[in-house]
Amino acid sequence: MATDIRLKDELPQITDHLVETYTECSQMNHLGHEPLPNRDAVAEIIGDLYEVLYPGYGKRQNLHLGNIGYYVGSLIDSLHDKLTMQIARALRHELCHESPHVDCEKIAQPKAVELLRRLPGVRKILEEDVGAAYRGDPAARSHHEIIFSYPGLEAITVYRVAHELFQLAVPFIPRMMTELAHSKTGIDIHPGATIGPGFFIDHGTGVVIGETCEIGRGVKLYQGVTLGALSFTKDDDGGLIHGGYKRHPTLRDEVVVYANATILGGQTVIGERAVIGSNVWLTESVPADTTVVLEKPKLRLKGAKPVANEISLMYHI
Repeated sequence: MATDIRLKDELPQITDHLVETYTECSQMNHLGHEPLPNRDAVAEIIGDLYEVLYPGYGKRQNLHLGNIGYYVGSLIDSLHDKLTMQIARALRHELCHESPHVDCEKIAQPKAVELLRRLPGVRKILEEDVGAAYRGDPAARSHHEIIFSYPGLEAITVYRVAHELFQLAVPFIPRMMTELAHSKTGIDIHPGATIGPGFFIDHGTGVVIGETCEIGRGVKLYQGVTLGALSFTKDDDGGLIHGGYKRHPTLRDEVVVYANATILGGQTVIGERAVIGSNVWLTESVPADTTVVLEKPKLRLKGAKPVANEISLMYHI
């Protein structure tokens, strides 16, 4: 099928119109500045971190105590360089207008090294997360299966690393990491959230955990759970105030939240060992050792045969 060469005459005009929008819509382009962090590079960093955190499960197998030191050492050296570059890019964008002559690499390197220092501690927490998944899911056959295949653990793993970078005041990259995990797993965990060890997300799709959430030890969430904000503080002009106050709920130790429950508000506290049932909408605090469920609904079936007009739906939690 032949193309019409005359239509290509429009392409310069299309280009001109598009370039005009780069001035009109200036918040949507990044021109004339130092480069921003690179998405592909950040994804590569996540892959390398997986190799360090879960050796033998990824690209390199046949690892043993005789060669693991060499392999991890080479990864750590590479991660140092990659992290330093990407963190420096993020910092440069934040500082270039106010302090254009700041040596961002000099600031970035200690942050990269500090993240690497924290990885042994991150591994110890992740071991508790894997154990919680095994204990909490009767379908799990082994810890290996969980590490290989559970999207909840993948999202939690990326969050654990991103949270450390968030605490180190690294811009952009923590959110880039958790959004990469979000796009892959359907689980949205803000890197600013505080989550204790032994955290398990079963199934996971549709889970949302906001920036100022505080989650204790041994908490279990099912798919579709939202831990969100109830309302937002606004400035005198009616614009949203970004950050600086608690907007999301607190879940104490060993809380269980079942599928599609929504818990909202910075002052909402769910006490220890409380159980929140499916589809519950909750905007107030719940004492410890409390179960919250919807009243038992009924399903009415209408058809040609008047058999079992009403069937009660029971929630087993």
